[in-house]
Amino acid sequence: MNERDFFDEKQEVKRATFSCPHCRERAEYEVRWLRRTKKQSLMRGANEQDRARFEKSRDYMVRIDDVLACRTCRKRFDIPSSQSVVFI
Repeated sequence: MNERDFFDEKQEVKRATFSCPHCRERAEYEVRWLRRTKKQSLMRGANEQDRARFEKSRDYMVRIDDVLACRTCRKRFDIPSSQSVVFI
């Protein structure tokens, strides 16, 4: 089974404050995340290995956006935090 069979996916937008490395201007940006919540029960046809993976799995979020555009100078920059996955 694929990992997507274990989770329901939903996009969310979170606001975060970043400073542009080019012009040093601080601003709030909207960053898109994909929230994956564990399904209530496993699908039919799952073997023992799939059941074990399903029991160990838990809710998490994956950051979709990796690059932002500065609102002042319009240059693109990478999101400085190295955290792209957050367990809930």
